[in-house]
Amino acid sequence: MNLFSIISFLVIVICVWLFAYSRSRSVDTSGSEGFFMGGRSLTALPIAGTIIMTNLSTEQIVGQNGQSYHAGMEVMAWEVTATIAIVALAVIFLPKYFKYGINTISDFIEIRYDTVTKRIISILFIVTYMTSFLPVVLYSGSLVFNKIFHIDELLGVQPIVAIIIVAMAIGIVGILYLLIGGLSLSANSDSIYGVGLLVCGLLVPILGLMKLGDGSFVGGIEHVVVNTPWLLNSVGSIDSAVVPWPTLFTGMLFNNLYFWCTNQMIVQKALSGKNLAEAQKGAFMVGVFKIFGALFLVFPGIVARNIFGDSLMSNPDNAYPFLVSEVLPKMIFGIFAAVIFGAILSSFAGALNATSTLFSLDFYKPLINKKANDKQIARAGKTVTVVVGIISIIVAPFISFAPAGLYQFVQEFNGLYNMPLLVIILFAFYSKKATAFGAKTTIAVHIVLYALSKMFFQNIHFLYVLTALFVLDIIILMVVSKLKPDGEFVLNSFDTKVDIEPWKYTKVTAIVLVVVVILTYVAFSPIGFAR
Repeated sequence: MNLFSIISFLVIVICVWLFAYSRSRSVDTSGSEGFFMGGRSLTALPIAGTIIMTNLSTEQIVGQNGQSYHAGMEVMAWEVTATIAIVALAVIFLPKYFKYGINTISDFIEIRYDTVTKRIISILFIVTYMTSFLPVVLYSGSLVFNKIFHIDELLGVQPIVAIIIVAMAIGIVGILYLLIGGLSLSANSDSIYGVGLLVCGLLVPILGLMKLGDGSFVGGIEHVVVNTPWLLNSVGSIDSAVVPWPTLFTGMLFNNLYFWCTNQMIVQKALSGKNLAEAQKGAFMVGVFKIFGALFLVFPGIVARNIFGDSLMSNPDNAYPFLVSEVLPKMIFGIFAAVIFGAILSSFAGALNATSTLFSLDFYKPLINKKANDKQIARAGKTVTVVVGIISIIVAPFISFAPAGLYQFVQEFNGLYNMPLLVIILFAFYSKKATAFGAKTTIAVHIVLYALSKMFFQNIHFLYVLTALFVLDIIILMVVSKLKPDGEFVLNSFDTKVDIEPWKYTKVTAIVLVVVVILTYVAFSPIGFAR
């Protein structure tokens, strides 16, 4: 990075902050609703932006392109099929969540089951965010940022020192974002970074294709189709190490439903909408983004394979950084760096906000200070934001010293509770006889079974394991609830806080998105480009 790149980077970061701050000033963050939920004032674009940017991380950009460099478009399942779950979020989950006026997923668990089940889920969320997301996103994001932009060479320091500096910068900015403007400020900045990521992200493969086609974009596409058609096949074999095709309808679907429909870090952003219609529109925008996101989260890896051949096969994660260095004009490195910085910042701030929300509303108010007023709850949330944020900054560099395999284990921590959480929420929607005892038993048995699966079924693809556990969790909840019934339960504790009239184009948009997902898979299949 040259001096111009550094200046443009700083100017963009500052301008985005000033824009977001001006847009969020109308929200009073001294109370819990304003701080945690953006005053329930968000419209579709900020909702979509903050969900997208909370989900996206630099490790994801580099990792998925590294996988596609080796395995091809099969990797796009992680992006494109998410749209099906996002449609379910908009059509099924959000109308029910909004009806009950909840702030957290655990609030809904308490309404349908009991307080103990709620706190179990809250603890699992908090522990997961603190151990397997916040420090990891800081470390991995800083690692990738340094790999792409060579901060260590710029500063003349060791790579680990550069990673620590970047992690500290992102962590401090993320904490300040939330302290100054809460969720609203973060969401408004995310919408700008999201647009920047889309533009810059698409620019990389476009320039790569033009390089392959000697200046012709169409020529570049023809080069890829003619020379590496097998890499354009999105349908993995039944024993694929990436995404076996049967899991698209089972384990992948269940995992997506958990992440997009029941994960506090994601759902909280939609719950902050000014009404149900805006939340639904925001969710659909995310669905569109996930389909086209494959073009810069997966396809650049294939472009890199065509440019560099097999030379990066020993370390495919270098495919994206090398491609960026090869095709991106040096003049816009600062802009691209600002966008990548925003992606890391957004993921960190999104999880940090969810952590402080869960602790303040589920533990501080009911257990630590039962008489706390709204402003005291918000102050507690801000304190938690600072404490957890600082701990994450301190822990992040030590992940580099972790033994081999620990990072992967940490990433799979969600498996401890993702399937039972999805199951008990689905039963809350559609079963009058599911019991709190059944829900707690399902969680406990699942944790044991999941731990056993990690010990004895390591060679089986984890999406197959999730499929089996999802079915077993359903059986356990049904059987235990029947053996120890607790009468019939009807959800009628409404505390609707905003207008819950659905968006009038919800069904049409949902159908269109599902059709586009199917057509995308047809395009990247043996009957499409992969001939």
